[in-house]
Amino acid sequence: QVQLVESGGGLVQAGGSLRLSCAASGSFLSINTMGWYRQTPGKQRELCADIASGGRTKYADSVKGRFTIFRDNAANTVYLQMNSLKPEDTAVYYCYAKVTNGILYTDYWGKGTLVTVSS
Repeated sequence: QVQLVESGGGLVQAGGSLRLSCAASGSFLSINTMGWYRQTPGKQRELCADIASGGRTKYADSVKGRFTIFRDNAANTVYLQMNSLKPEDTAVYYCYAKVTNGILYTDYWGKGTLVTVSS
């Protein structure tokens, strides 16, 4: 079993910054991709950014140039630095990890952390 624990959400004014973090723990061999998704009521969960174990990153167009994803492989932790926040960034942000035990890959999700951007 793998647990993902997120932190760093909260209330911020438009134009401000927040940093989310997500630490993975449990029984696994290694983590392939880690990432952040977000969801607002009535909408599907959408990718914000993800990062492979080798460092390749992918961003949604809506956050390019404002958000930066990075990870500490030794600590099994992924971060999302969010700058120039906009009210439309308000959402529950979920951490994601694709984990392997050496045989199978399994997707895990955190419980989510709320980010609220006031105008």
